[in-house]
Amino acid sequence: MRGNYMSHQEIEIEFKNILTFEEFTALCSSFQVHPEDFFSQENHYFDTEKFELKECGCALRIRKKGNIYTLTLKQPANEGLLETHQSITEDEKAGMFDEGLGLIPGVIADILKDELGIEASNIRYFGSLKTNRVEIPYKGGLLVLDESHYLQTSDFEMEYEVSNYQEGQQFFYDLLREHHIPIRETKNKIARFYDVKVCRLNE
Repeated sequence: MRGNYMSHQEIEIEFKNILTFEEFTALCSSFQVHPEDFFSQENHYFDTEKFELKECGCALRIRKKGNIYTLTLKQPANEGLLETHQSITEDEKAGMFDEGLGLIPGVIADILKDELGIEASNIRYFGSLKTNRVEIPYKGGLLVLDESHYLQTSDFEMEYEVSNYQEGQQFFYDLLREHHIPIRETKNKIARFYDVKVCRLNE
């Protein structure tokens, strides 16, 4: 890894499907999920003014989970996404919200410059998304039910995180069929966020 920053990389393989509220509540009932089982996490999204990260299929976020802040860059991989995580402090997080300060130094700033040709100073903050989430172990993977709120918009989603693409895909589709949920083309959260953001900017 580049630099001396607290960071690591991993391949994320997950399948996702947007749900209606009725489908979401039915799945919660089927898996015996209770309101107290949910926890909250908040994502803060960043890009350049020209949405260069979005255009190349990448995403940059800060996630707050409990009192921990993690800066994550997602890049396309052969299967799933390559995620680079960098631990940051609350002061570093606050600095990235200030217009004109850009991305903090570290391994992610190095990747943006060296691999994508994007300068850290061009990174801007665009907004946040809050998710109420429950995680359920399921057939060797992790089934996730999410209720997300962003830009005066809400949606519901099922994700299935796995280590084996083919096996995970089969389990995911079987679960959808079992619960009579149609397969829907589903963008990831940051893409849905930016779709709404760009629409609002163009109004």
